[in-house]
Order: sequence, then structure tokens, then C-alpha cells
Amino acid sequence: MATEILTLDDIKLLVNTFYERVRDNELLAPIFNERIKDQWPHHLEKMYRFWQTVLLEEHTYLGSPFPPHAKLPVGHEHFATWLSLFNQTVDELFTGLKAEEAKWRAGKMAEMFEAKINHVRNNPFNIL
Repeated sequence: MATEILTLDDIKLLVNTFYERVRDNELLAPIFNERIKDQWPHHLEKMYRFWQTVLLEEHTYLGSPFPPHAKLPVGHEHFATWLSLFNQTVDELFTGLKAEEAKWRAGKMAEMFEAKINHVRNNPFNIL
């Protein structure tokens, strides 16, 4: 039964379930596994802190999320798949305002990252 996103444990459930799906996805798994390699625990911890900061307003994430993604070999289909998996995970596990906010923020992030990656590709001498 779907519940509200209220605690760090809820964030961990969301992140763990989502990234299990990413790691099983035919399109996304090669991209993520190539970049993350054997550092999945570190990546998941970072994602817990990111979503804890964004959704629970508990400021535990420090950093800039875009730079590690700037040169990834991804296109629109990757972002669409990522967002679909994320939304599906949220919808299956959670309900309420924070769940809707998570999907909205993920959509905006995917849109922004896709635009920035395209900008980097088209303007290789610009620094973001």
C-alpha cells in the first residue's frame, strides 16, 4: 500500500527501488554501470542525501549534481526512460504531496540536464 514520503527510510526505499530498476534496464544499465562501476553504495548514499535535502528539507546534500553528468553519452530516450522508471517507482510506493513533488522535481531535473548536456555538446569550449 502506498504511503507518504516522510522519512529518510522512505527516501532510501525510493532510491534503492529506483536504482534496482535502472540497473536492470537494458538502455540505462550500461551507462550507469560504466560510470559508477563498483561504487554503487557511495552513489546511493549521495542520492539519499540529495532527495532528503530536496523532499524533506533536511540539508544533507552538498555539491553540484550536474557536472558528473555533463559528458555522459545520453540522449532524449535515456532521459525519457529514466523519468518513466522514476515516476513508476514513486507511483507504486508512495502517495501524497511529496510523491507528486518528487515526480515534478525529477521531471524538471531531467529536462534541465538534457538541455545542459546538449549545450555542452554544441559548445565544447563553454564552461557551465
